[in-house]
Amino acid sequence: MKKNDEIDQMIKEALSDDERELFNNYEEQGMFEMIGGLFQGKMKWLNGLTAFIQLIILGFAVYFGYRFFGTDQVTEMIRFGGLFFLFMIMMTTLKIFHMMEMNKNATIREIKRMELQISVLTNSLKKN
Repeated sequence: MKKNDEIDQMIKEALSDDERELFNNYEEQGMFEMIGGLFQGKMKWLNGLTAFIQLIILGFAVYFGYRFFGTDQVTEMIRFGGLFFLFMIMMTTLKIFHMMEMNKNATIREIKRMELQISVLTNSLKKN
C-alpha cells in the first residue's frame, strides 16, 4: 500500500494546479462519502426509492418480529417468523444492490483517475 501512496504522490507532484485539483476529486472515498454518492448522479432517484422501500420493509420486519415473540400459538409463530425472515431477505437484497452501486461508483472513479493519469502522461510526452 505504501508503494501506491508513493506513486500517487509522484503523480501529484508532476501535475499542474488544475490537474491536481481534478485528480483530488477522484480520491478514494470513505464509507459515508460512498453512501452519499449513491444519491447523486443518474441513479439517485432509484437509490432513493430503494432506501425508502428499505425503511418500509424494516418496519414490517420489526412488526412481524414483535408479533412472533408475542404469540403463544405455534401456527402464528411459524407465520410471523416466516414473514420476518422473508422481509429480512428482501432488505438484505436491497442492501446488496446498494453495495454493488457503491462498488460500481468506486470502479468508475478509478477508471477516471487512470484516464487523467494517461492524459497527463500523454501531454507531458508530447511536450518533450
